[in-house]
Amino acid sequence: MITISILFALGCFGLVTSTVFAGLVLAAARHHLRSRQPLPAEFTPPLSLLKPLHGAEPGLEANLTTFFQQDYPNYEILFCARSEEDEGLAIARRVAARFPHISARFFSAGEPRYINAKAQSMEVMANAAHCSILVVSDSDVRVTPDYARAVAAPFADPSVGAMTCLYRGVAAEGGLWASLEAVGMSIEMTAGVLVANKMEGMRFVLGPTMAFRAETLRQIGGFAVTADYCADDFVLGNETFRHGWKVALSHHSIDHIVLHSSLVASLQHQVRWMKSTRFSRPKGHFGTSLTFSMPFALLAAVSALALHLPLTAAVLFLWGVFTRIAIALAAGRRVVGESNLVSLCIFYPLRDLMGFGFWAASYLSRNVLWRGRVFRLMPGGRMQLLR
Repeated sequence: MITISILFALGCFGLVTSTVFAGLVLAAARHHLRSRQPLPAEFTPPLSLLKPLHGAEPGLEANLTTFFQQDYPNYEILFCARSEEDEGLAIARRVAARFPHISARFFSAGEPRYINAKAQSMEVMANAAHCSILVVSDSDVRVTPDYARAVAAPFADPSVGAMTCLYRGVAAEGGLWASLEAVGMSIEMTAGVLVANKMEGMRFVLGPTMAFRAETLRQIGGFAVTADYCADDFVLGNETFRHGWKVALSHHSIDHIVLHSSLVASLQHQVRWMKSTRFSRPKGHFGTSLTFSMPFALLAAVSALALHLPLTAAVLFLWGVFTRIAIALAAGRRVVGESNLVSLCIFYPLRDLMGFGFWAASYLSRNVLWRGRVFRLMPGGRMQLLR
């Protein structure tokens, strides 16, 4: 009975801490929405859009097409893959041929000199870029025609050295596992970023879209500073902040297409992300355990049933669900525009439970599988290639 009482107390404690986090998310979402400003129509500096590619990913042609449809007067798009024969590069050439009025150039980085091969592709494109603002976006991103204006807007402030965008997870091909991963992107990721921005300001950027002044990149050492890091976006944003520049969080949200439709692929991707966070921000990652609600709600409810308190069990479980729905509506619905109520109200409580599992799994091993190669994560987030 004493053990059950301890478990009950632990469950209640976790519910309290996760509720405090939910309150922080609501306050941060309100702060973010209230700080929204109209896009300055007259501020349209030339942009270089950098697109690293790796193979013919699902939906790549549709994704790339959206970058050629920007309502923006002056921009170029640069593509880079490891090899000239890369299928993704062939698709990019095909898309570019449909938009001859948009400047597009294509590069191959060759065999990687860096552990993080993406860093080498970004370096090649940055060296060839003609514009003073460089916008990097992943290949699994789709954008609206006002994307370029939204990316450029923060740079009207001369103290801003980098900017980034929040994103919605989109399970384009459907499926339970892809939908659950998409919910994590739309809500869990958004909630964490909003709270970080409210409490200490942005000190990182998000990989799906990150933009930098060329001057800022030169000061921090260029994309080469991420040569052996897994979380290159965290390193680039952190170095920007450390060199005295502001990192801006845009109010514009983009679509991040989920590529992992199978259970195994989805689990591998999400555990790898959790592991990279563990090594990049170890203290913050450890504290993340207290932001999840559903594991503690289940623990408290089961313990209450064992103590013959069925009404208490029901109340505690519903308490956990309610805090997750509150976060889903604030971060997912209001901030990034997720409109699927099933995802918001049903999938997210389940994803919250899974998220705690991914967090726990991040402490089981240092190794990650990334693009067919196995790496070992080291303190600070550096990687060693194993095989």
